[in-house]
Amino acid sequence: MTPSSSRARARRQRSLVISLAIVIVVAVGSLAATLAARWTPRLGLTLAGGLSVVYKPAHKVSQNDLNQTVSILTNRVNGLGVSGATVGTQGGNILVQVPGIKNSQQVLKTIGETAQLYFRPALCGAPPFAGKGAKGVKPATAPLPSCTPSTALTAANLRVTPTSGTTFTDNHVAPDASLAAYPSTAPTKDTKTKTVLLPAINGAGSYSRYLLGPAKLTGHAIARAQAQQTQLGKWVVAYTLTSKGTPAWEKLAQASFHSIVAIELDGQVYSAPIIQPSQSAFSSFHGKGEISGNLTQTQAKKLAIAMQYGSLPVRLVQQTSATVSPSLGHSALVAGLIAGIAGLVLVLIYTIVYYRLLGVVVVSGLAATAALLWSIISALGHTSIAPTFDLAGVTGIIVSIGITVDSYIVYFERLKDETRAGRTVRTSVDRGFASAWRTVLAADTVSLAAAVVLFFVAVGDVKGFAFFLGLSTLMDIVMTYFFTRPLVVLLGRNDRLSGARRMGISRGLAVPTEVEAA
Repeated sequence: MTPSSSRARARRQRSLVISLAIVIVVAVGSLAATLAARWTPRLGLTLAGGLSVVYKPAHKVSQNDLNQTVSILTNRVNGLGVSGATVGTQGGNILVQVPGIKNSQQVLKTIGETAQLYFRPALCGAPPFAGKGAKGVKPATAPLPSCTPSTALTAANLRVTPTSGTTFTDNHVAPDASLAAYPSTAPTKDTKTKTVLLPAINGAGSYSRYLLGPAKLTGHAIARAQAQQTQLGKWVVAYTLTSKGTPAWEKLAQASFHSIVAIELDGQVYSAPIIQPSQSAFSSFHGKGEISGNLTQTQAKKLAIAMQYGSLPVRLVQQTSATVSPSLGHSALVAGLIAGIAGLVLVLIYTIVYYRLLGVVVVSGLAATAALLWSIISALGHTSIAPTFDLAGVTGIIVSIGITVDSYIVYFERLKDETRAGRTVRTSVDRGFASAWRTVLAADTVSLAAAVVLFFVAVGDVKGFAFFLGLSTLMDIVMTYFFTRPLVVLLGRNDRLSGARRMGISRGLAVPTEVEAA
């Protein structure tokens, strides 16, 4: 052997060792880092329990409106602080799945609201509805009357007078008593262009109900909104207007200077502030504002979410809803893991008995793959890239074990073919891999392509199955080349390990050792 060929052989040997070492270090290091950070896979509905609900549009809508509704619902669910939620279309319906929640009814109420947010000029205050049995009560279909001049919430009647600092005085205008005979406008009839009579939530203003004019602004004018506490501990909603919403708000605010603009959401008045009461003259808001009042934390956050994520373009009708118990999901997970582990153990025992030392290669390769997959899936759980890990994902991983083991068997059987042709194990490991690699790559490419197509075409749990099957298949390609190949080649070039009596590679390949041949 010439010096140049010896150096080339040493370089190849070194590259194999480096490749194997890198894979082991990355697998062990990433698993250790994941465990140290206490990251775990983000479990889906079938494993963590939670809420699943199907909505149907109240009328026929375009695909664009349906996609916009999905986007808004996704933002709303994420705004609630829950993780792992999925919102998607299922035919003409919308499927919402929110895993790992405790108060499913509160979440269901929040995500299902139509969230029609309007800014309306307040015409006058109104007393509570007197009831259908009261004398003089008008039918619900009767048109709402105009406010009497003395009860109108005009700047002249309110007589707002700024004092020092941020304080002011105003005249309390009595509610219009005639409105007690009229019931509040139903949320389904809360139309933007109509005059409405709406109740106020606790602390929203000086009146229990308000007669409001047509809306001058909608929630689409809001770019950002956030619930926060003031230095005095009161909850407010600070908001920023869009470039289109800013001039519309300026026009409304200037026309309503020292009078009241009500902010209502789905038929309830959340705030009814006097516009700039501490100022003697109107000044620009510069695209920012604050909704104050006696809001509770829950009310402020709910209003901020609705303002932040806009109004739904369609009215939704709930079709079905189901709450999955976490204990049921845990039982399903345990059953799935037991089935997967039992099958894996049987496969590993068979490969060790049949392939001897090469079976140990399978065990070590699957262990390294498992460490990497656990780390990757746990890391993806902190992003919005991957679907949640549910029973479909567990199924995808279990199916991928068969694909991975197939790759080992293809390689090992190619080694058998090479040794049966009269070559030694040392010379067969390289030639066998070159032949097996084309087969493994072709098979994994087909499986990966199928997973990609299934992921983009399918809906619901099938997407999770496709994603994790594709991820595992891609991992098999990497591990076959950078782990299995160098490990088998290094073992095959070691005469002592290759020719060991009980666990040697020759024994696993049914190749007679030199002693047996003699």
